[in-house]
Amino acid sequence: MFEDQPQSEIEARRARDPAFRSLHDEHRKLNRQCMDAELGVLAVSDVTLGRMKREKLLAKQRLQRMLETPAQSTSSPAQH
Repeated sequence: MFEDQPQSEIEARRARDPAFRSLHDEHRKLNRQCMDAELGVLAVSDVTLGRMKREKLLAKQRLQRMLETPAQSTSSPAQH
């Protein structure tokens, strides 16, 4: 999915960022469903397939933006 990103970087981000992991899982699910629909394994209308492809693209774009920015730390710095 992310040809320019090492798989180890993707897996590390998944491990430390629940939002990234959830969106990555959703993208993978949509990718499988689109492939199944195109192969005729999953019966969906052309309209539904188009919607699924748009959702998949939006998820990928969001994931790419997330990779371009550092993951937010869940701990806050100490206040003095």
